[in-house]
This record gives sequence, C-alpha cells and structure tokens, in this order.
Amino acid sequence: MLALELISDLIAPLRTSDTGEEALTMMSIYHVKHLPIVNNRELLGMFSEEDILNNDLDEPVGSYELSLHKPYVHQNDHLFEVMATMAHNNLTIIPVVDDNMDFVGLISQADLMKYFAKGFSFDEHGSLLVLETTKSNYSIYEISRIVEEENATILALFINSNHDSEKIEITLKINKQDLFRIIASFQRHDYGIKASFSQSEHNDKLKDRYDALMSYLNV
Repeated sequence: MLALELISDLIAPLRTSDTGEEALTMMSIYHVKHLPIVNNRELLGMFSEEDILNNDLDEPVGSYELSLHKPYVHQNDHLFEVMATMAHNNLTIIPVVDDNMDFVGLISQADLMKYFAKGFSFDEHGSLLVLETTKSNYSIYEISRIVEEENATILALFINSNHDSEKIEITLKINKQDLFRIIASFQRHDYGIKASFSQSEHNDKLKDRYDALMSYLNV
C-alpha cells in the first residue's frame, strides 16, 4: 500500500486566505489537530491547533508564523514510511507530495485506522491467539509451519515489541475455531500463550467494536 492510495477525498488543506477561525472550524469538522497550508500546489508547511490559537483568529493564516517544520511523505512511499513519519512528528495528518514536491493530497490517522481495521480479516471466520517469545527465537517460518501442520492458515499476524525487553508479543488470527491442538504445538516449541479468543465466543463483541469504530471514523 502506497501513500497515493491512502489520500483522503474528504479533507482539504488550508489556503493562505483562510482565517484562523475558519482553520479551527475545518479541524473540528475533520477531527484533526493539524492541517497543511498550500498556495496553489506549493506546500508551505503545517499548522497545529495550538499555532492557530496563539494568533489572531480574524487574520488569514498566510500571515501566521509556522512553528512546525514541513513534514511530508512522497506519493510512492510505503504505508510503513507514512506511519513512521506521522508518529515521529506526532501528527494527526500528513501531506503527500509528488516527484516535483507539489502537493497532491493528505492522509489522516482515520484513513490509516480504516485501512488496518478493514485489513484485520473481520470478514473471515477464525480465532485469535496471542503468543510470547524472545526476539532471538522469533521465526515467521516456524510459526507458519506450526499452524499449517494442524491444517490451519494464518489470516493475519501482528507483532508488538519493546526496545527495553527481549520479549515480543505475536497476535495471530487463525481460520479455525478450535485452537487446542495448535496451542499445544506452540507450547511444545517453547512459545508462551498469553491469550486465545474463539470467534464463536467473542465475534459479536469484536464486530460491535469494529462497527463503532467505523461509525466514528465516518462522522
């Protein structure tokens, strides 16, 4: 997934003629705390909500001093680069530029959340299994082999790690309801079992939370 494919069709950048009051209104409507300012197709920079509040709200934002650097991603940057840039700069939105550094659109946190929420295989039947192991013991090949030897398939896999710890947490979505044999196999291979969730027991709750998230993001 590239940055160009994640660009929002609903959120517009600020123009130099927009007032501070108009900028705050746009941020409220879009549920963001940042917006880029663009002159024609030139990306001038980024304003935060705090920047706006520290200036005269009746004045055009083009007259404000920019406190933020000019963070952006290129249209052909991978999804992971988009996420890293947003996280590093603590942004709720990131501008996207083309090869000529012209503004082509922007990506919001909500866009990323929608992508991951839809990509977590909610439409597929299965169960969740949370493993714990060490970074040195982690092998996606071995994890896949253990699951496939029990005639099952991994539908999704996420890893959570901490720089201060050798431990990592691996969340698997597997296309089987009964995980007993898979859990036993992982235990024989010295994987810790932190949790397991059968879809038949938890599907309604997960679906409700997913629907609530989608409803919020579509506000």
